[in-house]
Amino acid sequence: MRTLISFFITWLAGALLAASAWAAPPLLTPAELQALRLTGSVRIVDTREGPAYALQHLPGSVSAPYGRWRGPATNPGQLPPMKQLTALVQELGLTPETHAVIVYTGVDSTDFGSAARVYWTLKSLGMRELSILNGGLNAWKAAGLPVTAQPASVPASSWQPRFSHQWLATQDDVKGDLHGQGAVLVDSRPAPFFQGRKSHGAAKAAGTLPGAINLDSDLFFEPGSAALMDKAQLASEAAALHARPGQATVAFCNTGHWAATDWFVLSEVLGQPDVKLYPGSMVEWSQAATPLPMANEPGRLAQLRYQLLGWSHRNLGTKAP
Repeated sequence: MRTLISFFITWLAGALLAASAWAAPPLLTPAELQALRLTGSVRIVDTREGPAYALQHLPGSVSAPYGRWRGPATNPGQLPPMKQLTALVQELGLTPETHAVIVYTGVDSTDFGSAARVYWTLKSLGMRELSILNGGLNAWKAAGLPVTAQPASVPASSWQPRFSHQWLATQDDVKGDLHGQGAVLVDSRPAPFFQGRKSHGAAKAAGTLPGAINLDSDLFFEPGSAALMDKAQLASEAAALHARPGQATVAFCNTGHWAATDWFVLSEVLGQPDVKLYPGSMVEWSQAATPLPMANEPGRLAQLRYQLLGWSHRNLGTKAP
């Protein structure tokens, strides 16, 4: 039996290496990643918090907590300065030729967003071979694969990345879309945010972008799962956007986290062209010095009511607003 398992892993590694000559698959199963790991042909990037990495992680993986890829608390979706991102990718030993595999915990669909956001950032910096471990560390352990507490050490790189705007939508881009450029604006948040009943703590207003379509990123996962559904199911959910062939798409949320999942599914898994992420999303939009157009924005009395309902839910266990 051990001989058969060893043969299968060797065969799978060879098949994956041959496939990687064309392009890395955006999603890997635990078995696929294990086969690649044994060949030493991948760099595994663990985006969990440092103390969690110290307790257990995939053998050979390097730690790069999600917070290091994000902006300040006032606008978490903002991209860190290029100097900071350059130092980070060099520390991880990354180059455009590296096949990097991003690992998250695997708790729920929101957890997946951290891996998708890091994937988007690395692709925008110029990396060409990227994957996410579907289901994260929890799926890896459920498959009976090894973990370790031994930190990995990798040689630093001298790569000087340049950020590509190909998959980025800025605030000005979104303003243009509101004035007839025709992109599908995809609100990736749960319905209460889209409807203006809830807002992010750093947002100055509740509501959504005018004309946006709500496609909650959680719909791409089986209930309670942290792994994306199969491609056919993903395509079925994405069909709700009713996008015309070739029509541009801009995904947004509160801080470019949930939206990173929608971007990843539409762009990387389904292969749709011209899909962009608005990283600053509604926090940045609502913080503009001159108020920008909003939809579903509640009036003052409604805001007070939602705030009271939210307080009651958090403190008294009543129904969520």
